[in-house]
Amino acid sequence: MLTDEVLRTLMASEKPIKRSDANGLYIHVATRGRKSWRLAYRFEGKQKTLSGGDYPQISLHRARIWCEEMRAVLKSGADPAMKVREDAFNAKVGETTFETLALEWLEARRPSWSPRYARITETRIRADLFPILGQMPIRAILPRTVLEALRGIEGRGSVNMAHRIKNHCSEIFRFGIPDGRVLSDPCRDLTSAMVKAPPTRHRAKVEIKDLPEFFARLNADGGSRLSHLALRWTILTMVRTQETRFATWDEFEGLGTAEPIWRIPGERMKMRSEHLVPLPPQAIELLRELKELNVYGAAGNERLGKYLFPVAGSRSDTISENRMLDIMYRVGLRGKATVHGFRSLASTVLNETGQFLPDWIEMQLAHMPRGVRGVYNAARYLAHRRKMMEWWAQYLDAAEKAAPLTLPTMAEALRPKAKGLAWFQTSW
Repeated sequence: MLTDEVLRTLMASEKPIKRSDANGLYIHVATRGRKSWRLAYRFEGKQKTLSGGDYPQISLHRARIWCEEMRAVLKSGADPAMKVREDAFNAKVGETTFETLALEWLEARRPSWSPRYARITETRIRADLFPILGQMPIRAILPRTVLEALRGIEGRGSVNMAHRIKNHCSEIFRFGIPDGRVLSDPCRDLTSAMVKAPPTRHRAKVEIKDLPEFFARLNADGGSRLSHLALRWTILTMVRTQETRFATWDEFEGLGTAEPIWRIPGERMKMRSEHLVPLPPQAIELLRELKELNVYGAAGNERLGKYLFPVAGSRSDTISENRMLDIMYRVGLRGKATVHGFRSLASTVLNETGQFLPDWIEMQLAHMPRGVRGVYNAARYLAHRRKMMEWWAQYLDAAEKAAPLTLPTMAEALRPKAKGLAWFQTSW
């Protein structure tokens, strides 16, 4: 049998050393000197070996107790290796709190999200779920506990947000089901107990008939030219605000040719897929003016000069999320229209012409088709979309040329107007 004196004197050699104690327990000395306890046993006719930790962290006395514990498991008809795995798993389950699993889920999903969406989602979960659920063992969380957290969100009037958080929470629990840490999703039946979400409201937009007046008010606004150009660029190219804000000069190709392209990388797109925007001549004119305004690029400032819409001192080095929205407010559209609403306006106008296929319009809006069609249809429709974008640019020009010379008061502007304005009829 082994003694502590023998164990201390065992030295590493060119080959591993094995010294037996009793009942299958032995010490294994690796070629680099590591000493570890092992148990040799037979289960269902097969020879097996089980590791019991390192010496001297696990003493000789403790190793012998462990050996007897494992042999007792063997006598009961169970495999000691399986018992060890079950104990380790149960310990892992006991240590897994909602916060632990939620952070794992966030890291697993982060590569498929935009940085902004990942930041917003994590902030919501930390603020709305962690205070109540965060330190609870994952298997101890009941539906009523989750509902308590969601009631707090509903209580501040954020009903839609409560439903979104519930969906995130459900995904977190389902993320832990495959490896056995979670047995079921406690969010599954909560919808019927929650305040019903109001009908979806689409982004408010400038109406077709009001487009000339919008341009008149835009031209009369005294805001910064950079902000105006950002708004015009967003309307003209039909992109999202974030795609405009972080546009860089190296994303443009063929500016001196008849087929200029804006290639937006997938990591900046909502759907994480590269997006190509055919640029009409009006877009090239905007780029020329932006180049002239870019004093940072002219001064060799690579950090700021790379952007189309740089702003020194801002957290993002670009114009803020609200710069374009501020213009909408100043021209009297607070609560009546958003910047994003221009995408809806463009879709409406282009679809109603009957000249452009819906697939071209949806591709221009960077909307990915769903289902099997989305998997197999890789068409970009660049040639078709280029003609469509030229038509849209001319349509916007016609609306601006039809802008009234004198602006009505806000009370007059909000009165219902007759359909069929002259610019509208001639533009189609």
